[in-house]
Amino acid sequence: MSITIETITPGKSYAAKFKVKTLLDNLGRPAPNLSDQPLAGEGWYEGLGILIQRDTGQKLVKLQDEKSKKEFIVPFKDLWDVDEIEWKDPLASE
Repeated sequence: MSITIETITPGKSYAAKFKVKTLLDNLGRPAPNLSDQPLAGEGWYEGLGILIQRDTGQKLVKLQDEKSKKEFIVPFKDLWDVDEIEWKDPLASE
């Protein structure tokens, strides 16, 4: 059975692929970033994000992009490939 954003279990960790319209630099990365690349303008950015919060009433999810570490608010319709993950705090000692 595939997981959808509507069927995730509260308290578990999930990731999903997403797309969002945002400011991009000329390399297609979300702006602003710490590079010397100029802005290219608004465009579609696709990434893989860790789900932070879900609002079923407004059908929105807040997630953190794995690559840029930026947070985005994304409509349910712009999410796909939702999957459960095992999240580990990178700052925690092993």
